[in-house]
Amino acid sequence: MDKFVITIARETGSGGHNITRKLSEALNVPYYDRDLLRRAEEVSGINERLFGAADERIGFKEMISAAEKVYTGEILPPDSDDYISTANLFAFQAKVIKEMAQNESCIILGRCANYLLADRKDLLRVFIHAPLEAREARVASYSLAWSPREISRHIRVEDKRRAAYYHYYTGEEWRDVAGYDLSLDSEALGEDGCVERIMKILPLYSEKK
Repeated sequence: MDKFVITIARETGSGGHNITRKLSEALNVPYYDRDLLRRAEEVSGINERLFGAADERIGFKEMISAAEKVYTGEILPPDSDDYISTANLFAFQAKVIKEMAQNESCIILGRCANYLLADRKDLLRVFIHAPLEAREARVASYSLAWSPREISRHIRVEDKRRAAYYHYYTGEEWRDVAGYDLSLDSEALGEDGCVERIMKILPLYSEKK
């Protein structure tokens, strides 16, 4: 198959990570999740733990701020007072995402990748969602110690964090269908059904070398 890049955004509990892993195996290409943080550490010299603390989330101050910090591509130098600011951490992560997309066919999970790579001709942007009840059941299956109330709160908080993070760095809405080429209900289709549909449409978005 010709070169391609797939970005996958997902609601909490929708099975997006499993779908990404299965798709990676079916297409025989790598997928990147937290691996991006390790690579960003190598590029920047900033400890991976700092990237992890800011991964797909922003601080409370940024969350309640009316002004977003829309990504411009600027990376601050090491002598800057803001070198390890969340905005600069995001800029390094964006640099890594763009380099990976340029160098190989791959799948990137979350981290505003659909926005960062929107100008690529070989890009397929996917959003995975599911009804709340289905997502609660999925989270309950791997969080046996949580009560129904704790599960519901976890989903609500994580989705709010992802939406706030996305808006802060892009100025756009995380769930806006205009930001994606394909939106799939994992409850209706199942994980394997989502993989099949992505693979079926992918040739329309791959780019000839």
